[in-house]
Amino acid sequence: MTNGPALITRLQTIDIHKYPIQYKHMLLYKIYEHSISKKLETFPKELCFILGGSDVTADNSKLMEVITWISEFHGIEKIIFHITCGTSDNIEKILPIKEISKRYHVRISTESKDETLGKGKPEILIVLGKSGRDEITDAIIKIAKENTDPSTITEETLESHLLYNVNPDFVIKTGGSHLTDFLIWQSVYSELFFTDVNWSKFRRVDFLRALRDYQSRKRNFGK
Repeated sequence: MTNGPALITRLQTIDIHKYPIQYKHMLLYKIYEHSISKKLETFPKELCFILGGSDVTADNSKLMEVITWISEFHGIEKIIFHITCGTSDNIEKILPIKEISKRYHVRISTESKDETLGKGKPEILIVLGKSGRDEITDAIIKIAKENTDPSTITEETLESHLLYNVNPDFVIKTGGSHLTDFLIWQSVYSELFFTDVNWSKFRRVDFLRALRDYQSRKRNFGK
């Protein structure tokens, strides 16, 4: 099967007027995707997606599909998926964790367990239901139990007790602009991207557009 630039070169030589409209659209999108991806040079090291439980149940294969897109870009070293849900049990059952762990290092964190599986890059963190407020509260409880002198507590003290040692550079929220408080501490300087496209309809071209938007930004980290 022809891939990459060779495929695009081949597509550009095809007379698309001979083909059905659906096929024309597919060819044009392939060319458009390539035109975006070849100009991408700056990537977020840590990329986070904020999803709802209904997003995942609508299409549980989308997670693996998106991970495959992301793995094309070696500059992205860590992928974080936060899935908002009342109870994590039903969502966890339909996630393709075993399939993901065959190719990647994946950590799955729920209210009841935290486990790591597999090897490979990029690293993947999947969090079900945990909120940022819960995480910060738990960190404070841990510090209190250690009888730490309050006068010695710093930002670094709190950060070292947080459950998730991540700092997302870029947070993508599909299906609208409502964010959760997940990683409320770690994402304070993150770049945010909102798309009206629902997760089940999220396409590779939508992802590439998001990366293009990230590349165009000048990060100031709160300064």
